[in-house]
Amino acid sequence: MMIADLIDTQDFRERLLALGIELPADADPDTCARLTAQRQAEARVPGLAALVAELEAQAGVMLPEVREALERHLRPAVG
Repeated sequence: MMIADLIDTQDFRERLLALGIELPADADPDTCARLTAQRQAEARVPGLAALVAELEAQAGVMLPEVREALERHLRPAVG
């Protein structure tokens, strides 16, 4: 039996922090994605487009709230 690591709120937040995005410690996925999209609009975030593509490729192991935040805020921001 194979057990997949789910992309949860903490993992999503940590990936965005690794790109240099400042996020509140208690931020939910929607807040993380919204703040990241705002930062992207102000000044391009290096690596964000690649991260979005990577996450979209792993949509099957992503919690629904993370997937929704990605689709609502980040996909349009890098589109």
